[in-house]
Amino acid sequence: MIGSDDVQLYYQTVAHNRHSFEQLYDRYEKLVFSFSYRLTNNRTIAEEVTQDVFLKLWNGTNQYAEDKGKFSSWLLTVTRNKSIDELRKSKRHAYEPMLDKDSLTEETVSTEVKAEWNERRKLIRTAIAELRAEQQEIIELFYFKGFSQSKIAEHCKLPLGTVKGRIRLALKHLKGIIGQEGGVSNE
Repeated sequence: MIGSDDVQLYYQTVAHNRHSFEQLYDRYEKLVFSFSYRLTNNRTIAEEVTQDVFLKLWNGTNQYAEDKGKFSSWLLTVTRNKSIDELRKSKRHAYEPMLDKDSLTEETVSTEVKAEWNERRKLIRTAIAELRAEQQEIIELFYFKGFSQSKIAEHCKLPLGTVKGRIRLALKHLKGIIGQEGGVSNE
């Protein structure tokens, strides 16, 4: 069972077991990179995010709690947060990037990863379409456009508590919808 194996590997990694770290890296590096790349649309940022996520994993900087969900979901949340941070930082320090001579021969994200993401994207978009309109808008702003909860409150002219409640309810509904469609496993 990969889920409990991930948890074991995580705790061994935090204890600086190199072999466990390598297993987690091999298992999740492509997923972390492709998720970050999808959010940032920038290969360099995605590479930096991937490196930082795994460095923080090794150092035990971000704490995983088994009772909060699956390890892979937690890892993607850490990736999402770091990607958004990097995007915000790059907007503050905008500059004209130099053309890298190797950029013409960059390796692309594998077809297998693209297919997996397309399948997940369809499932998530279908589930989101089943939410109420105000929940759809808040999920779109929070997860796909990277707005903070306070920015959403400002944008939608809603109290912050209402925004937090709608996000929580929307996620609860999404979990139920995706679970019914076989998209969530309890590993």
